[in-house]
Amino acid sequence: MTLVTESRRPAHRAPGPDAPRGAPDHGAWFLVLPALIPILILSVGPLLYGVLLAFTDAQSGRTEPTEWIGALNFRDLLHDTLFWESFRIGLVWAVAVTVPQFLLALGLALLLNQNLRLRWLTRALAIIPWAMPEVVVGIMWRLVYNADAGILNETLRDLGLGNGHDWLSGLGTALPAVVVVGVWAGMPQTTVALLAGLQNTPRELHEAAAVDGAGAWRRFCTVTWPALRPVALAITALNLIWNLNSFALVYVLTNGGPGGRTRLPMLFAYEEAFRYGQFGYAAAMGCVMVAVISILLAVFLAGRLRGGAKGGDEA
Repeated sequence: MTLVTESRRPAHRAPGPDAPRGAPDHGAWFLVLPALIPILILSVGPLLYGVLLAFTDAQSGRTEPTEWIGALNFRDLLHDTLFWESFRIGLVWAVAVTVPQFLLALGLALLLNQNLRLRWLTRALAIIPWAMPEVVVGIMWRLVYNADAGILNETLRDLGLGNGHDWLSGLGTALPAVVVVGVWAGMPQTTVALLAGLQNTPRELHEAAAVDGAGAWRRFCTVTWPALRPVALAITALNLIWNLNSFALVYVLTNGGPGGRTRLPMLFAYEEAFRYGQFGYAAAMGCVMVAVISILLAVFLAGRLRGGAKGGDEA
């Protein structure tokens, strides 16, 4: 005789057609909280505090309580020619670094995508600048640009091209010299992103284009670039935002000098806050920079969404 025992545990049933769909999964929030809490505490909290600080007259070493002054800091900022000059320098710096950074990284990514000998070693060496802290990069390039014993001036002297130059202190050479360092330091991350995009391009498309008689340039224009374009737009937009926010590299190299020729907006805000103690005014500068970066990001996202919707309609 066979005994059949029924389990007291209710059987799991798949949701029927009448079950509500799209209901919030409250259990998922517990999985998100470990990552969300540090972001709220370390990013969102200080950002909101900085926005509130921009509407006060907060100063260091002041015995009177901080007062709410409304938009007075922003009104003064509109007439601050030094800030707008630093903003102009910041835009020049961001564009001058981002454009050659992308072009050189694209060429390097195309080279590293070929079947070269010791390709693994070449790829490892190419990302070394990315692994170095910005402070270390700044100190290293200060030694390269040193007027008396720098390797750059020593090489120029050996080649008979002059007695050297004080690159970081010259009014006409400081910003170009810093731009070169910015391009060198940021190129590896762009190279890695573009190389990943190249490796996702099917080789069959290149082979088919080659069979049809297309040369290297024609294959790049018709096969490589269309597949690489989304990655290129994304990394270029991110680089522009990162370069506009630059601080540590330029601070170590020139500290904003000479004569303010390399004083980026973040450097100017730092000086107002920690050299002159104008915390409220510096916070207003930070709010302006956040607004500018948010606008750039919104334009980029709108373009991506418009491009994705157009691509979906064509499909």
